[in-house]
Amino acid sequence: MRKIAVLGSTGSIGTQTLEVAREQGDLEIVALSCGGNIKLVEEQMREFRPKLVSVWSEEDAATLRTRTKDLNIPVASGMNGLLEVATIPESEILVTAIVGMLGIRPTIAAIEAGKNIALANKETLVTAGHIIMPLARKYNVAILPVDSEHSAIFQSLQGEDGNKISKILLTASGGPFRGRTRDELVNIQVEDALKHPNWAMGRKITIDSSTLVNKGLEVMEAKWLFDVDLDRIQVVVHPQSVIHSAVEYEDGAVIAQLGTPDMRLPIQYALYYPERRPLSGKRLDLFALSNLTFEEPDIKTFKGLALAYEAMTRGGNIPVAYNAANEKAVALFLNRQIKYLEITDIIEETMNQTGFIENPTLEQILATEQEAYEFIGSRW
Repeated sequence: MRKIAVLGSTGSIGTQTLEVAREQGDLEIVALSCGGNIKLVEEQMREFRPKLVSVWSEEDAATLRTRTKDLNIPVASGMNGLLEVATIPESEILVTAIVGMLGIRPTIAAIEAGKNIALANKETLVTAGHIIMPLARKYNVAILPVDSEHSAIFQSLQGEDGNKISKILLTASGGPFRGRTRDELVNIQVEDALKHPNWAMGRKITIDSSTLVNKGLEVMEAKWLFDVDLDRIQVVVHPQSVIHSAVEYEDGAVIAQLGTPDMRLPIQYALYYPERRPLSGKRLDLFALSNLTFEEPDIKTFKGLALAYEAMTRGGNIPVAYNAANEKAVALFLNRQIKYLEITDIIEETMNQTGFIENPTLEQILATEQEAYEFIGSRW
């Protein structure tokens, strides 16, 4: 019985993680955390009977304690609650499925406690990869990618120890606005940007996919996960989302992972690695595929991707500014306070006004995030 803790159990990745646990039957859920969806987390508590639960606000925690007093499960709150879930002694693997830089401190704590990390919180590596990866090596902890693209790369690397990578081919669906010009994006509404053609995801990541910022974040994450230079990471727009990503080796061979768009597969692969388990759901039917197409990304229209390469090239705390600005800008767009194209404008302005720190500490990372928020709050 493999024991896991889940940060962000009520979100898209979290609920699908619990679907995998439900189907497999031999994963014990020892701890859960969520933001504020106490109705759903109560249902999860009653089904999986974890040893610990955490919600963000103490007010919600108090309400949940009252509603679940018959279960006798401790309910923590705030950052301390996240840290308790991340380091609970009974767990072997921590699934980091919360959104944003909130995941950095719990991930560090889990690594120091010797937990393997099933990583779905890309912001952790984007902003603190220079801290996380050396720490994982120090504590001999595995960082197992859950993002479909990074899982595909990880799977394509299996059995290839010692063989040199020529480049990583990081695929992108292109989002709902692929092929449009900037002029055609001027009046995009929230509802338009939330209609992803292939994947069912949370609201924030769906907006990120539409701007290609999500692909920019994935480029940064891939750099840290697979220890490759930026010029060896090539983004390929592949609208069918059948090839989830690939690796080209120095002899020219390209190894790819293909499948239907189902996030349960990379989740399950991370939880059971290196074992593969049966998984219900639709299978890839090659005979039903009419064609697979590939395009170069339009970085002039979708400049979020170009800004990501710039942020990573500049390095230091600039990726922190990129990520923080995007988080704030997406929230403003979802609240209908800014226009769609202003998302990347805000990212660019925030990056340009950020004071450079070459090798930021955790405290400096969090300070850069706060400074970015304050800058944006003063302007928009």
